[in-house]
Amino acid sequence: MDITMIDTTGTTRTILDAPAERRPSLVRDMWSPMASKMRFTPGADPVRFHRQGFGFDPDGTPEPIRDAARALDDADAAARIERELRSAAADLEAAVPGLRVPDVTAMLVVGDHDDDLFTDTFAGLSGFGGISGSIVLTLWPNPTVLDRLEAIAAHELHHNVRYAPGGVRWDPATVTVGEHIVSEGLADRFASERHGALGPTHFVDERLRTDDELLARVSAGLGTTGMATFGAWVLGDEAARRFGAPPLGLPTGAGYAVGLRLVDAFLDEVGGTAADHIRTPSADIIDVARRRLGLPRPDATTPAVGH
Repeated sequence: MDITMIDTTGTTRTILDAPAERRPSLVRDMWSPMASKMRFTPGADPVRFHRQGFGFDPDGTPEPIRDAARALDDADAAARIERELRSAAADLEAAVPGLRVPDVTAMLVVGDHDDDLFTDTFAGLSGFGGISGSIVLTLWPNPTVLDRLEAIAAHELHHNVRYAPGGVRWDPATVTVGEHIVSEGLADRFASERHGALGPTHFVDERLRTDDELLARVSAGLGTTGMATFGAWVLGDEAARRFGAPPLGLPTGAGYAVGLRLVDAFLDEVGGTAADHIRTPSADIIDVARRRLGLPRPDATTPAVGH
């Protein structure tokens, strides 16, 4: 496996130093190595993608952005992420006979400090690893994010390999909430196996991980399809409203909390690690977890959730 690490902190400073009329083209240049890997729609503007993914505002107040880039440099963020990706990939290959982690291009981006959803709700973290071969980490370097750099990278790599050729197929037309939630639980468990208490995604309230009412409510919707509706099920209502999905009365990170609980229950029953089960179908994990946790099987139609 080969890793190409793209550290954009220097490019960020170049963009901020440039005349306003040149900044959009420089942002496009920054994203150009990812264009084919991220399967951008032909004609799609990388500037829009950058902003929608919580990337820094090229025309925003520059000093906090410069400070954030400097903080990531001081923390040796790009090198730490690259080392973790290499180490985690080796562990995945050791765990699964015949598994070969595909080459990965990873990109580190300074986030938007003026976006409350990003800085407050998601606590400075936006990661994307669902397209095999590419990982984007958009970060605001608060102390928790800097402490969790390795765990964040491991989480996204697990997604990347789960959906690699030969692994689980993500079909937007048929994928279920259950697959998305289980994938988050597996990725958090993998990060936890490597980094202990730093592993679970930090914007999820710890109390949600033992909330039986939340477990029952989200578990009732695991068979839901249609990716446009996934926002609330996985990330919660605040994110759903931003992304145009219907709110369901669910807290931030609901799917992460329930996903980790389902995965923990599955592994308690069958043994092994999140690395061992990187290719295990979510339906198998859910079936075992339902029995262990005493959850009813859902009806053919998903009950209404929320208010």
